[in-house]
Amino acid sequence: MPTTYDSQALAAADRAHLLHPFLPASRQGRTVMVEGRGCRLRDAQGREYLDATAGMWLCQVGHGRPEIADAAAGQMRRLEYSTAFWDFTHDRAITLAQRLVRLSHPDTARVYFTSGGSEGTETALRMARNYHHRRGEPERTWILTRTGAYHGAGYASGEVSDFPLYATGFGPQPGHVHRLTAPYPYAMGLASAPEKATDLLLEEMESAIAMIGAHRIAALIGEPALALGGMVAPPPDYWPRVARLLHRHGILLIMDEVVTAFGRLGHWFAAERMGVRPDLTILSKGLTSGYFPLGAVLLTGRLADVLGADGGFPVGYTYNGHPTGCAVALANLDIIEGEGLLDAADRTGAHLAAGLRSLHDIPMVGETRQYGLMAAVELVADRTTRTPLPEGTYAIADLIRDRTGVLVRGGPRALTLAPPLVMTEGEADEVVSALADVLSSIPAPAAAGRAHRSTTLVPGP
Repeated sequence: MPTTYDSQALAAADRAHLLHPFLPASRQGRTVMVEGRGCRLRDAQGREYLDATAGMWLCQVGHGRPEIADAAAGQMRRLEYSTAFWDFTHDRAITLAQRLVRLSHPDTARVYFTSGGSEGTETALRMARNYHHRRGEPERTWILTRTGAYHGAGYASGEVSDFPLYATGFGPQPGHVHRLTAPYPYAMGLASAPEKATDLLLEEMESAIAMIGAHRIAALIGEPALALGGMVAPPPDYWPRVARLLHRHGILLIMDEVVTAFGRLGHWFAAERMGVRPDLTILSKGLTSGYFPLGAVLLTGRLADVLGADGGFPVGYTYNGHPTGCAVALANLDIIEGEGLLDAADRTGAHLAAGLRSLHDIPMVGETRQYGLMAAVELVADRTTRTPLPEGTYAIADLIRDRTGVLVRGGPRALTLAPPLVMTEGEADEVVSALADVLSSIPAPAAAGRAHRSTTLVPGP
């Protein structure tokens, strides 16, 4: 018989004892999840949900995989924890590092394990600055980032993210961060001419480098495709041109692949799809499909040779290369590879994109986007001016959950979707149907025009 839960008691205990991030003041209740299988979740009241967010864009292989549970239990019975400080190491960290290096681009040589994405960003930023310092260029401390970016919620990772709430009320930030315009053709009014968007963005970047001074800039950090910023893929020529510009000025490229790696865009890493070789790559989420907190930073050989010299890198964490996390990651990668889930991203993504195009008759839908198994529905107050909804799409995502049981994520401009890679076409159709039912029931914005656009970007070189 299914396990029964006292949902009211659990919700009351939650309110009494847990401090939540970003708890909406308008929602006094709690959705207490207790079970998951595949793309489905069940709460303590017995209600079922279709998870089109893969948890927080991380559960590539779906919920409730017994293979991963067995891998974790087996590792815990054999060696639950071992440090990776000093000269200590263990077989699971070594095996996983070898596999990640093999899957990455040929310049990748070393792996530094972390506990998650925010910690990975903090580490990569330190590595970039420390690399230049060790090479006799200590003045290279500036970091370039982009509008709409999300790179974590720590002090440095929060500052290179483009969300003011991470800085408000927390005192001075680390500083030396310069924000550039993100490659967002629709918001720029250039959805029909993405190559022009790249030209403008590269001109802006050149000007920023000249203003700050290339000799003072350590790195640029960027998501291959904006995630929280609206599931926005750049024009195909954007990243190759950015990488060439940075290389010319001796500026490192940090790619934040926390969301985009491990099949989300149909490749192990999005950098492969986009034709670039970053100096540092930040990983988490899909590395373990969320079954264990684990992250990593990949380094090229030239960085590893510098940062690994003279006593190694002088920053470490208690859970660096946690054995159970590494065992879970290896089992997760086995599933992604064995079940052909890299191919599933584009296949299911294309089916989802076709369904999302059916939403274009709804006046508040300005654009739909799909890139691999990342998708978005841009909602606007005015199609002609592309004016976003004043309060974002957060309340609409809540409405979709409450009415239909489909979980999508709200944001400043768009409803975003990044379901498990195991989602079926039938489940994708359920998601589209839920969006259509709710969005068509919302009164049309008074100034909404009739033009719409659908964007499915092709792989870069």
